[in-house]
Amino acid sequence: MAHYHLKAPLTDDDIKQLYAGDTVTLDGHIYGIRDANLIRLFDKQVELPEDLIPQLKGSIGLHTAPGVRKLSDGKYEKVSIGTTTSYRMDRFTPGLMGTYGMKVIVGKGGLLEEGSQACVEFTGCYFTILGGSAALETTQVEEIEDVWWEDLMPEAIWKFRVKDFGPLIVSIDCHGNNKYKEIKSEAKEKLNELLKQL
Repeated sequence: MAHYHLKAPLTDDDIKQLYAGDTVTLDGHIYGIRDANLIRLFDKQVELPEDLIPQLKGSIGLHTAPGVRKLSDGKYEKVSIGTTTSYRMDRFTPGLMGTYGMKVIVGKGGLLEEGSQACVEFTGCYFTILGGSAALETTQVEEIEDVWWEDLMPEAIWKFRVKDFGPLIVSIDCHGNNKYKEIKSEAKEKLNELLKQL
Protein backbone atom coordinates (compact mmCIF):
# COMPACT_ATOMS: atom_id res chain seq x y z
CA MET A 1 0.00 0.00 0.00
CA ALA A 2 1.17 3.51 -0.80
CA HIS A 3 0.05 7.06 -0.15
CA TYR A 4 -0.38 9.63 -2.92
CA HIS A 5 -0.91 13.39 -2.82
CA LEU A 6 -2.76 14.31 -6.01
CA LYS A 7 -3.97 17.55 -7.53
CA ALA A 8 -7.14 17.74 -9.60
CA PRO A 9 -7.88 17.55 -12.46
CA LEU A 10 -6.58 14.00 -12.69
CA THR A 11 -5.20 12.10 -15.68
CA ASP A 12 -5.37 8.43 -16.65
CA ASP A 13 -1.78 8.08 -15.42
CA ASP A 14 -2.77 9.44 -12.01
CA ILE A 15 -5.50 6.82 -11.78
CA LYS A 16 -3.52 3.87 -13.15
CA GLN A 17 -0.91 4.17 -10.39
CA LEU A 18 -3.54 3.66 -7.69
CA TYR A 19 -4.48 0.27 -6.27
CA ALA A 20 -7.19 -0.68 -3.82
CA GLY A 21 -5.83 -0.21 -0.30
CA ASP A 22 -3.73 2.85 -1.16
CA THR A 23 -4.53 6.18 0.47
CA VAL A 24 -4.82 9.59 -1.14
CA THR A 25 -5.02 13.24 -0.16
CA LEU A 26 -6.29 15.76 -2.68
CA ASP A 27 -5.69 19.38 -3.66
CA GLY A 28 -7.63 21.36 -6.24
CA HIS A 29 -11.34 21.26 -6.98
CA ILE A 30 -14.00 18.75 -5.99
CA TYR A 31 -17.57 18.86 -7.29
CA GLY A 32 -20.44 18.14 -4.93
CA ILE A 33 -23.06 15.85 -6.50
CA ARG A 34 -26.12 14.18 -5.01
CA ASP A 35 -29.34 12.32 -5.89
CA ALA A 36 -31.43 15.32 -7.00
CA ASN A 37 -28.91 16.82 -9.43
CA LEU A 38 -27.97 13.41 -10.84
CA ILE A 39 -31.63 12.51 -11.39
CA ARG A 40 -32.15 15.83 -13.19
CA LEU A 41 -29.09 15.24 -15.37
CA PHE A 42 -29.54 11.59 -16.30
CA ASP A 43 -33.21 10.69 -15.73
CA LYS A 44 -34.80 13.99 -16.74
CA GLN A 45 -32.04 14.60 -19.31
CA VAL A 46 -31.50 18.25 -18.44
CA GLU A 47 -28.12 19.28 -19.85
CA LEU A 48 -25.50 20.71 -17.54
CA PRO A 49 -24.67 24.42 -17.69
CA GLU A 50 -22.19 25.03 -20.51
CA ASP A 51 -19.50 26.50 -18.27
CA LEU A 52 -19.54 23.41 -16.04
CA ILE A 53 -19.16 20.70 -18.68
CA PRO A 54 -15.46 21.29 -19.58
CA GLN A 55 -14.56 21.48 -15.88
CA LEU A 56 -15.66 17.89 -15.30
CA LYS A 57 -12.94 16.28 -17.43
CA GLY A 58 -10.52 14.69 -14.97
CA SER A 59 -12.65 15.85 -12.06
CA ILE A 60 -13.51 14.43 -8.65
CA GLY A 61 -17.12 14.08 -7.51
CA LEU A 62 -18.12 14.10 -3.85
CA HIS A 63 -21.46 12.60 -2.81
CA THR A 64 -22.70 15.40 -0.57
CA ALA A 65 -25.52 17.81 0.19
CA PRO A 66 -23.57 20.31 2.29
CA GLY A 67 -24.71 22.58 5.04
CA VAL A 68 -23.98 26.12 3.85
CA ARG A 69 -24.84 29.74 4.59
CA LYS A 70 -25.61 32.27 1.86
CA LEU A 71 -23.82 35.59 2.23
CA SER A 72 -25.00 39.06 1.26
CA ASP A 73 -22.83 39.03 -1.88
CA GLY A 74 -24.56 35.88 -3.13
CA LYS A 75 -21.67 33.55 -2.36
CA TYR A 76 -21.86 30.63 0.05
CA GLU A 77 -19.74 29.84 3.07
CA LYS A 78 -19.30 26.36 4.45
CA VAL A 79 -21.01 25.21 7.63
CA SER A 80 -20.75 21.43 7.46
CA ILE A 81 -19.66 19.43 4.42
CA GLY A 82 -20.29 15.76 5.08
CA THR A 83 -20.48 12.78 2.75
CA THR A 84 -23.38 10.44 2.06
CA THR A 85 -23.74 6.79 1.09
CA SER A 86 -22.87 6.14 -2.55
CA TYR A 87 -24.45 2.88 -3.63
CA ARG A 88 -27.90 4.35 -4.31
CA MET A 89 -26.22 6.65 -6.88
CA ASP A 90 -24.25 3.80 -8.43
CA ARG A 91 -26.21 3.84 -11.71
CA PHE A 92 -25.05 7.37 -12.51
CA THR A 93 -21.35 6.46 -12.39
CA PRO A 94 -21.00 5.24 -16.01
CA GLY A 95 -22.48 8.50 -17.29
CA LEU A 96 -20.34 10.69 -15.07
CA MET A 97 -17.16 8.90 -16.09
CA GLY A 98 -17.98 7.97 -19.68
CA THR A 99 -19.86 11.04 -20.86
CA TYR A 100 -18.36 13.82 -18.72
CA GLY A 101 -14.88 12.47 -17.95
CA MET A 102 -15.11 12.43 -14.15
CA LYS A 103 -12.23 10.34 -12.81
CA VAL A 104 -13.08 9.76 -9.14
CA ILE A 105 -16.14 9.42 -6.96
CA VAL A 106 -15.67 10.05 -3.23
CA GLY A 107 -18.28 8.74 -0.84
CA LYS A 108 -19.19 6.15 1.76
CA GLY A 109 -20.27 2.54 1.43
CA GLY A 110 -18.88 1.74 -2.01
CA LEU A 111 -20.43 1.24 -5.43
CA LEU A 112 -22.40 -1.65 -6.87
CA GLU A 113 -21.44 -3.72 -9.91
CA GLU A 114 -22.34 -1.12 -12.57
CA GLY A 115 -20.30 1.63 -10.91
CA SER A 116 -17.39 -0.71 -10.21
CA GLN A 117 -17.26 -1.77 -13.86
CA ALA A 118 -17.33 1.88 -14.93
CA CYS A 119 -14.11 2.44 -12.97
CA VAL A 120 -12.45 -0.26 -15.08
CA GLU A 121 -13.98 0.78 -18.40
CA PHE A 122 -13.29 4.51 -18.05
CA THR A 123 -10.09 4.42 -15.93
CA GLY A 124 -11.66 5.73 -12.74
CA CYS A 125 -11.58 5.10 -9.01
CA TYR A 126 -13.82 5.17 -5.98
CA PHE A 127 -12.37 6.69 -2.81
CA THR A 128 -13.91 6.00 0.59
CA ILE A 129 -14.05 8.71 3.21
CA LEU A 130 -14.48 7.58 6.80
CA GLY A 131 -17.93 8.02 8.28
CA GLY A 132 -18.29 10.73 10.90
CA SER A 133 -15.51 12.86 9.44
CA ALA A 134 -17.62 15.84 8.34
CA ALA A 135 -15.94 18.19 10.80
CA LEU A 136 -12.52 17.35 9.37
CA GLU A 137 -13.76 17.47 5.76
CA THR A 138 -15.16 20.92 6.34
CA THR A 139 -11.81 22.28 7.53
CA GLN A 140 -10.17 20.91 4.38
CA VAL A 141 -12.50 22.87 2.09
CA GLU A 142 -10.86 26.25 1.55
CA GLU A 143 -13.73 27.87 -0.32
CA ILE A 144 -17.01 27.25 -2.11
CA GLU A 145 -16.15 28.75 -5.49
CA ASP A 146 -19.32 28.15 -7.47
CA VAL A 147 -22.77 26.56 -7.48
CA TRP A 148 -25.15 25.44 -10.22
CA TRP A 149 -28.84 24.48 -10.05
CA GLU A 150 -29.43 26.35 -6.80
CA ASP A 151 -33.14 25.50 -6.97
CA LEU A 152 -32.20 21.99 -5.85
CA MET A 153 -30.62 23.31 -2.64
CA PRO A 154 -28.87 21.71 -0.82
CA GLU A 155 -28.53 19.12 -3.61
CA ALA A 156 -27.20 21.68 -6.05
CA ILE A 157 -23.91 21.06 -7.86
CA TRP A 158 -21.06 22.57 -5.85
CA LYS A 159 -17.50 23.51 -6.67
CA PHE A 160 -15.21 23.25 -3.65
CA ARG A 161 -11.55 24.23 -3.55
CA VAL A 162 -9.77 21.84 -1.21
CA LYS A 163 -6.35 21.45 0.36
CA ASP A 164 -5.03 18.21 1.86
CA PHE A 165 -8.50 16.67 1.54
CA GLY A 166 -8.44 13.25 3.17
CA PRO A 167 -6.85 10.87 3.80
CA LEU A 168 -9.11 8.86 1.51
CA ILE A 169 -8.96 5.12 0.90
CA VAL A 170 -8.77 3.81 -2.66
CA SER A 171 -11.53 1.19 -2.37
CA ILE A 172 -12.28 0.46 -6.04
CA ASP A 173 -9.52 0.89 -8.61
CA CYS A 174 -9.34 0.82 -12.39
CA HIS A 175 -7.62 -2.59 -12.36
CA GLY A 176 -10.72 -4.45 -11.16
CA ASN A 177 -9.84 -4.58 -7.46
CA ASN A 178 -12.62 -3.87 -4.98
CA LYS A 179 -11.94 -3.74 -1.24
CA TYR A 180 -15.64 -4.02 -0.43
CA LYS A 181 -15.88 -7.33 -2.29
CA GLU A 182 -12.66 -8.57 -0.70
CA ILE A 183 -13.82 -7.78 2.81
CA LYS A 184 -17.24 -9.40 2.25
CA SER A 185 -15.56 -12.53 0.87
CA GLU A 186 -13.16 -12.73 3.81
CA ALA A 187 -15.99 -12.22 6.28
CA LYS A 188 -18.04 -14.98 4.63
CA GLU A 189 -15.11 -17.39 4.82
CA LYS A 190 -14.55 -16.65 8.50
CA LEU A 191 -18.25 -17.05 9.23
CA ASN A 192 -18.28 -20.44 7.51
CA GLU A 193 -15.24 -21.51 9.53
CA LEU A 194 -16.95 -20.48 12.76
CA LEU A 195 -20.15 -22.32 11.82
CA LYS A 196 -18.18 -25.50 11.15
CA GLN A 197 -16.82 -25.33 14.69
CA LEU A 198 -20.28 -25.30 16.25
